[in-house]
This record gives sequence, C-alpha cells and structure tokens, in this order.
Amino acid sequence: MSRRIKRMNPKPRSRDERDDSRPFKARSAKKAGPRPGTKPGVKPPRFAAERAERRAPKAAMEEPAAAKPVEALLPTKVQTVKVTADENNMRVDRFLEARFPGLSFSHIQRVVRKGELRVDGKRVDSKDRLEEGQSVRIPPLKLDTPKVAGELSEAAQKTLKALKEMTIYEDDDVLVLNKPAGLAVQGGSGMTRHIDQMLEVMRDSKGQKPRLVHRIDRETSGCLLIAKTRFAASHLTGAFRSRSARKVYWALVPGLPKPKQGRISTFLAKEESEDDTIMRIAQHGDEGASHAVTYYAVVETAGNKLTWVSLKPVTGRTHQLRAHMAHIGHPIVGDPKYFNIENWQLPGGLQNRLHLLARRIVIPHPRGGVIDATAPLPPHMQQSWNLLGLDASRFDPIENAPEE
Repeated sequence: MSRRIKRMNPKPRSRDERDDSRPFKARSAKKAGPRPGTKPGVKPPRFAAERAERRAPKAAMEEPAAAKPVEALLPTKVQTVKVTADENNMRVDRFLEARFPGLSFSHIQRVVRKGELRVDGKRVDSKDRLEEGQSVRIPPLKLDTPKVAGELSEAAQKTLKALKEMTIYEDDDVLVLNKPAGLAVQGGSGMTRHIDQMLEVMRDSKGQKPRLVHRIDRETSGCLLIAKTRFAASHLTGAFRSRSARKVYWALVPGLPKPKQGRISTFLAKEESEDDTIMRIAQHGDEGASHAVTYYAVVETAGNKLTWVSLKPVTGRTHQLRAHMAHIGHPIVGDPKYFNIENWQLPGGLQNRLHLLARRIVIPHPRGGVIDATAPLPPHMQQSWNLLGLDASRFDPIENAPEE
C-alpha cells in the first residue's frame, strides 16, 4: 500500500482553527521510479512520499464471494438516518448518491419530487443543502430495470470515441478521464452535453452505467474519477468520505504568495444572488458554514508578476481552491467569479480562461493497490507555461504537505 506523507508538525490542530496562511516545512526532493501503468519511455512526475503498488493478478482481484450485492444494501422499508459531519452542506441528491451508489438520477429526483424523502419532517428540493445532525427520512429504494443494450447510433459512437480520447486510466472497475475545460461534469439549467450524460453510451450488458464519484468545476480541466461498477462506486465513494483520496491541483496566480508554502484554513458558506452563486469566507457558527483546509506551495515564478502554485485540498468544499486563493490575495488567473484585483492586466499572449488543473489523483483501488493518475496541462495553460518559460517537469513541493 502507499506510504502516508509524514506530517511536518506533530502538534494536532483543532478542526475549528482558523489559520489563513500558515507555512509548512518542505523536505528535500527524492527521486521516484516509474509508476505502474505508465508508458515505457514516459517519465512520470515525481511524488517522493508515495508509490503506487502493482495491481494484484486478476484472479486475486475478483470480488469476494461474501460481498453483498448492492440491492441488499438498499432500504426495503422506511428508515431515518442522521447527517454526518462529512455530509454537512451536501446536496440532497448527492447525499443519496453517496449513501446508495447505483441509484439512477431519475429515481433520486422522483423520490425527492414526490416528497417521499423528508428532512426533519419537511419536504425538500434535490438541490437543498443538508446540515450535520439533521434527520433524513429515506423511503424504500430500488434499482431501475436495466435497459437492453442495443447497437450504438452514430452520435453515440462519436460520444464514446470522445470519452476514449479523454481516458488516462481504465480497468474493469475504474475510469479516470482528463476532462477538458468548459465541459460540465453534470447537467444544469439549459445544459445538454456533460460528462454524466455522455456516460450513457457506456452502459454494459446488464444496463449498468458508469457513475460519478466526485466532481470538478466546469472550467477546471483534469482528473475526473468514474466508477464503472456498483462495487467500485461504493468503495470509491467511501474513500472520498473518509478522505483517503488525495488530490493535487496546479494553478497560475498573480504575485508571489508569502510564505511560499502554507496552510489556508477558513470557513466557507454559500452566498447566492439573482445573478450568481459564490462561496464567501465565513465565521464558525455561521449558517451553512463548513470548515475548509487547503495546502499550497510555490513551484516556480515568472518574475514578480505571476506564480505557478500547487494546491492540495484536504476538504472538498465547493469552489474551495478558488475562494481560498482569492482570500489570501492571489486569485487564480482567469477566474470569472473570484478574481478581484482591480486594474490588473493579463500579460499579452495569455488567454483569459481559468488556469486551474486537477493535476493528480491518488486513491485506493477497490480491489487492492492504488490508482495514481496524472493529467497534462490543458492547451490554454500549456500556452501560458510556454510563454512564461515555466517547466512543467519541475519537482512539485506540495508532496511534502501534511494530509490534515
């Protein structure tokens, strides 16, 4: 199994501690060997504190005979559950997806729309947010009848080809896509093309469709993890809930963050207006406020104007990285929601698009071993790196950041 990153500060931190930018001490870089699954001759990025293990032989990776089918885990009668701390501020539909992997989007919407699911005795909307300690009444649930797989239409074949071109890792249980910037993960108002809709073309002979286990913003490119089976969905969702998944992001920001390596710890709450929704810095105890922790590290600078930073979110709040970098005075270049520096001019040749990449994801594989996937810079960021003379193969100091 992978080794944990050694914590730099043995003193435990309070969950409610607010530390806007606290430095962490880096260790010296170590050489890393190639990760399993990488192509010959392609040198993967170094990540000294962790090595992906070789996958076990296929025969040893079969699902245990004692494992219960997902149908057995679904409630057959009404039950009431409590919202946990990790589920605080989670949308109602996401809550059901996480608790019961395999439920279809339409079934979840139907249960909520009919008022069969209630929170503290009241009807809710699928987009409403839950709070820790609330009681959720869950009705009996069942999986939809599998659709008979037919021959793919020409449009479906094009969609399947597009997904294959995005794929950076795939096996029988898991798929990791390199999501392009501008393509949404899930549908919204007036949106017809998104990853969740595209996955319809990958239904298997039993009618199972690959499932999203996490999300990244529409304008963010990079690693997106997909479960191809109910078995994998259950395990991967659990890994995210227990924070066993480790993610690394790259961003381009104005100025030079000080200190060069730090910890950002705040509370975030949603602020909605007629035209927009953003995450604001909040106080502990504010309505809807959730604790958020991010580690950052300067990788390379382009003069004093722009800096390439590596980011490691410990928590997974909406727009967390974007709100945190804006909070410390270094909003991400091209961010339409959080870039708040007046009279700042984008250097010539750089595109005014969000410069944020979900660079890497490391997570335990449902059948043993470790999934370790890395996404390349998207075209607009690669153009910026080239113009600024930044070297994408440099050692990434974020690997030395603690895990909490």
